[in-house]
Amino acid sequence: MENPHIAFIGLGTMGSGMAHRLLAAGFPLNIYNRSPAKADPFRAAGATIASSPREAAAAASVVITMVADDTASREVWLGENGVLNGVPRGAILIESSTVSVEWVRLLAAAAASRGCELLDAPVTGSKPQAAAGELSFIVGGNPAALDKVRPVLAAMSRAITHLGPTGSGALLKLVNNFICGVQIASLAEGLAMIERAGLDRLSALAILTNGAPGSPLVKAISGRMTAREYTPPNFLLRLMAKDLSYAAAEAKRQNLDPLTAPAALQLFQQAIAHGDGENDLSAVIEQFR
Repeated sequence: MENPHIAFIGLGTMGSGMAHRLLAAGFPLNIYNRSPAKADPFRAAGATIASSPREAAAAASVVITMVADDTASREVWLGENGVLNGVPRGAILIESSTVSVEWVRLLAAAAASRGCELLDAPVTGSKPQAAAGELSFIVGGNPAALDKVRPVLAAMSRAITHLGPTGSGALLKLVNNFICGVQIASLAEGLAMIERAGLDRLSALAILTNGAPGSPLVKAISGRMTAREYTPPNFLLRLMAKDLSYAAAEAKRQNLDPLTAPAALQLFQQAIAHGDGENDLSAVIEQFR
């Protein structure tokens, strides 16, 4: 594809940065966002703002969505004013949201029935990486379709990895976020133990972050937990709860009996009940304070 016309749908924490990178790379861009005010800066930067996903996709050869969950994705793609009611045959559709494997496979079949091809291409990274064009795409689907849109994904990323057939990208993204969620939940409990025992928190965290537990995630999240820096969020807490629930459900579909994902999910659900659902996921510790 030479300079493909792109429709981008969803200007949340991640989508805004991704859309900016596409504009900066010079791609013609149609944008739809459920809250129109978020699209105004993109109009000023040269994007065309659509009133529906269907309108955004009407002249597109590539459509990218970045929305919250299966429900939002289903509405964007299959709703009355959804993408698949307006997109031209032959377009390549890219679902970059973190959604269930089951839904991705249903969406791929719906896309094929309309003469289009779907790639499930979620990302690793959060708000800073999206803004800097440093995301990593993990992709399931036809490798030939990926080759056609590789320059589009490259404008938003530092790495693009093809993992296998449809659903492969969605599955690994759920595994990735499940492992992250478990780490964050255990960090919240561990830091609560440190605080309640009256240990010197700075010294204790230096031991942990510079030792075996000190993953990049633990280093970043422990900093936000100690500073109580929960807004603006890099990753919404309620979305981690959603990802953990999808991962646990997928494990059961594979005849596994997950233990750590449901345990972590319980802590994130308690944090939502505590009022922290719209904060950064590092706020999961506040229920212990």
